[in-house]
Amino acid sequence: MAEIVVVEDEASLRDDLVEYFGRCGHSVTGCGDADALDRHLASADPDILVLDINLPGEDGFSIARRLRERSSVGIIMLTARGLGVDRVVGLEVGADAYLVKPVDLRELEAQVRALARRLGRDGERDGAVAPRAAPAIEAGGENWVYEALTWTLLAPNGRGLKLTAGERVFIALLVARPGEAVGRADIMTALGKRYWDPADRSIDSMVRRLRAKARADLGEVLPVEAVHGVGYAFAAPVTVSP
Repeated sequence: MAEIVVVEDEASLRDDLVEYFGRCGHSVTGCGDADALDRHLASADPDILVLDINLPGEDGFSIARRLRERSSVGIIMLTARGLGVDRVVGLEVGADAYLVKPVDLRELEAQVRALARRLGRDGERDGAVAPRAAPAIEAGGENWVYEALTWTLLAPNGRGLKLTAGERVFIALLVARPGEAVGRADIMTALGKRYWDPADRSIDSMVRRLRAKARADLGEVLPVEAVHGVGYAFAAPVTVSP
């Protein structure tokens, strides 16, 4: 498991990266700019920085340059620009890898694991979480109920969560196969998308919103779990009501 800091000023992308790396078994902190990063580094010694170039205030090139003078932290730079000169500058100031947005999250995580191994901080030594199979459903637990007619997910405590059209499609797909992982491509097809772009984070964003709604409306943790490298699964007993 690697200790990662994501330095990205775009809040939605930063949150998505933090959530994705966390699901992959890493310990992750998000920072919006150089000041936030410096405050974090005052009390932490991360393994890898995922560093955006275009930051407010001090840019990523400058951050990488000064950190490299005093630290061996791994640095993966991200930029929306695909200019060759940016790549050269990034590598010259000490970056270990350079990726252009929109980045494939699986490729980025593979770069993190490869860099962690190269730095001697690989998952085998640090105990990283391996890719998970679909979560098992505990026997004897109280059932959730999905009411297809009213687009409502009922928690075991009896409280209901009203779903949007997209959320209804997503939940219906998962509760039809509780305990089994449903692939991202299948989810995107059900949502009416022609194909799944690995850089598309819309599913993860929807799940994050659903989890927040469940906490607020149900007072329960939504039993939708990410299955690394596959998709999502509904990890609780559930009854589907027509």
